Amino acid sequence: MALLDYFRPRPDGRGEPVSPALLAPMQSPGRKRLAAIIGTSAVAGLIAVTAQWEGLRTEPYKDRLAHGILTVCYGDTEVEMRRYSKEECQDLLANRLGDYAAPVLARNPELKGHDPQIIAATSLAYNAGIGAYRNSTIARNFSAGKWVSACNGFMAWTRAGGQVRQGLVNRRNAERKICLRDIPARYAR
Repeated sequence: MALLDYFRPRPDGRGEPVSPALLAPMQSPGRKRLAAIIGTSAVAGLIAVTAQWEGLRTEPYKDRLAHGILTVCYGDTEVEMRRYSKEECQDLLANRLGDYAAPVLARNPELKGHDPQIIAATSLAYNAGIGAYRNSTIARNFSAGKWVSACNGFMAWTRAGGQVRQGLVNRRNAERKICLRDIPARYAR
């Protein structure tokens, strides 16, 4: 998969394009940490995919789909709620993605070295929560060697606030397409 495959514009046209700074060499501690977890080749793709769908807000806001939880940068809820620069938000995202990629790989170690699948699974976990991912049919199907079924399972995660949300349908379609790339023959079921 070419790196540029991760940089298609959002279907809903919202948000800003992913910054070229996201493709910068592994300079920040967050990027280095993420590379140590998922491998250097997957870092730019994971950051780009997640940033594209989360969108950037440098000032804290109440996320109406998450019961009004204060959120900042690329959907972060666990940092100090203050104004951040774009660069600070990018570093926070790289670091936070490591907090999600590690448990995804702990649950599904078979994904290590399979960039499209780890990118898609970590993006889902970042959005839905690591507990939801750990207990999902997606994770169980990856463990059972049913990777196509796991990837197709992304489409079950399109609700927020009890309603199907078009933005989540679009995001899950994108994650599913990434996930279905380069599946090894032994897992193509």
